[in-house]
Amino acid sequence: MPAASLLFVVFVILVALAFDFTNGMHDAANSIATIVSTQVLTPRQAVVWAAFFNFVAFLIFGTGVAHTIGAGMIDLAAVTPFVVFGGLVGAICWNLLTWLLGLPTSSSHSLIGGYAGAAIVKAGPAVIIAHGWVKTVIFIFLAPVMGMVLGVFFIWLTVWIVRKKHPARINRSFRRLQLLSACLYSLGHGGNDAQKTMGIIASLVFSAGYMRSFHIPLWIVLSAHAAIALGTLSGGWRIVKTMGQRITKLRPIDGFSAETASALSIFFATHMGVPVSTTHVITGAISGVGATKRMSAVHWGVTLKIVWAWIFTIPGAGLIGGGVYFVLRLLKVAA
Repeated sequence: MPAASLLFVVFVILVALAFDFTNGMHDAANSIATIVSTQVLTPRQAVVWAAFFNFVAFLIFGTGVAHTIGAGMIDLAAVTPFVVFGGLVGAICWNLLTWLLGLPTSSSHSLIGGYAGAAIVKAGPAVIIAHGWVKTVIFIFLAPVMGMVLGVFFIWLTVWIVRKKHPARINRSFRRLQLLSACLYSLGHGGNDAQKTMGIIASLVFSAGYMRSFHIPLWIVLSAHAAIALGTLSGGWRIVKTMGQRITKLRPIDGFSAETASALSIFFATHMGVPVSTTHVITGAISGVGATKRMSAVHWGVTLKIVWAWIFTIPGAGLIGGGVYFVLRLLKVAA
């Protein structure tokens, strides 16, 4: 017999899709900042380009990340629709707060932070599946380093390849190539980030008793990709400025290198089933590309501000998610 009313489960699913929408809105900057700042596409053209590839990513990637989020980090025996609801509210509030501040923090980490916070308030720290968090925590540090190292590699490689060509010809060529690199990055973004919401919705439906075994059905896959694509279409112009110009000034060859480095890093993480932060990866890649010109070309003060926002994301979203669940329990809505 289902453990929660269908109406409430549908409501929480809509909240989860609302989070996915804010994820796309919040992370739109990651997908389009470089291609807009190098003036390859207008902002309007760029968001349509990114949103399209956010959506079609489901045709390429599996659901490894969704299984990690849905069943590999929190003990499903302690999960209820109210835990999922509290976690989602925590993640959405953190996303909106950092969006208003113009900080490109990780929607991925706000989601797992909010989810974990609500679950801990419900059942205590034992609800955390420790080994499921290891690779995620490792990638908090590894992801920006991967992006930076690959960014350095690609800018060195591309500069060496075109070293004898005229600058005007180089710019023309890489303006076209940036369409490809932005496509790859948006595929990676959609393929990794949409899966996080898939995992949350699947754990919700399973814990509510409407699914006999934990799996990711097609309707969840399609709805999550549609929501993140629509969010990207809505744009995230506050963060575009931070990502596209305040870290370092970008040329088309720089944008191509940063996006390609980021795409490869995210493809690897998705293949490993790791809910990596696409924000961390692109920030590292842009910083790496800028540092190859000279260290002073990167505005390290802006980068440091972003890093501090990363550090506070999981505990910040966790406190909000836990607080929401605590209030629900005080009101005797949740057990």
